[in-house]
Amino acid sequence: MNDPIPSLAQLLRQLQQIPYLASKNLYRVAEHLLRADAQKVQQLCTAIMQAKNNIHPCAICFTWQEKDKKCQFCDDVRRNQRLICVVESWQELMAVERTSSYQGVYHVLGGLICPLDGIGPQDLHIQPLLERMQQHGADEIIFALSQTPEGEATAIFIAQRLRPLNIRLTCFSRGIPVGSALEHLDRLTVYKALSERRPF
Repeated sequence: MNDPIPSLAQLLRQLQQIPYLASKNLYRVAEHLLRADAQKVQQLCTAIMQAKNNIHPCAICFTWQEKDKKCQFCDDVRRNQRLICVVESWQELMAVERTSSYQGVYHVLGGLICPLDGIGPQDLHIQPLLERMQQHGADEIIFALSQTPEGEATAIFIAQRLRPLNIRLTCFSRGIPVGSALEHLDRLTVYKALSERRPF
């Protein structure tokens, strides 16, 4: 049976390409867009294209930044450049920032090692981290990775390669539930796990 509303079907197909949009919400989002004022929909499309064209990863820490502007973390002289928090993605970085207690810098891996999904060390920003440490060093590296098998495996892989550099390696305290994703935890839990971090 042919779809009686081909334009709606095309919209739904595009929404299905968004990985974190639950299928049960596709129709709600589609209806919201159809009912919204045309100017608001245009503003949304413009904002998406502006972000796509003007935002790119920092060459040092790989968090998002505006083109032709300094990184808000790497170029902030108020931050401790010798304290580096290693996170999986921008979402985890923001979870740490929400605690308002961390004053170091970051390194965004862009994922976790997961052989079942075909993701190996070469697919992440691990080598740039190693080169960053070899060139500039650090006093401490904090592994702020999700306490899942993938997070543990990634931290161990990196730690093994950093041991010869005699950098202090720490990780969040065990207050974070095993198997949990950092981005979904409340600010107080992340704050306590960060402030009570332990040697890795």
